[in-house]
Amino acid sequence: MVRRAHRPHTGGMKVFLVEDSVPVRERLEAMLAAIPGVSVLGSAAGATQAIGAILAAKPEVVLLDLSLAEGSGFDVLRELNARAPEIDVYMLSNFSTYPYRSLAETLGARGYFDKSKEFERVRDVIATRAAIHA
Repeated sequence: MVRRAHRPHTGGMKVFLVEDSVPVRERLEAMLAAIPGVSVLGSAAGATQAIGAILAAKPEVVLLDLSLAEGSGFDVLRELNARAPEIDVYMLSNFSTYPYRSLAETLGARGYFDKSKEFERVRDVIATRAAIHA
């Protein structure tokens, strides 16, 4: 189990999106915009771009797709867990079988959502986190 450092309250919860599909990214942005206290700091479509932008932006939460334009979500997750373990990462994917979920958990993901069946749960988890964070 990965241990995470406590983050001080910073007034609102900041989220970063890593998703290479524009329609999915826009849907996530719209969903998050409807949650009070949540702001999207930025987005990236590939692993290398995502890692640099996330480390610079320092969000509390990252929503991370498994399949990216360059690299994979697991590449991003490994790097964030090593360099910024205080960031909570939630993965989204169309690959929902046990090996993917298990690897995501092993690498430090806080949750793993099947895009085709659990997309709306992402909103619920982020809204709950934002309410606690407020």
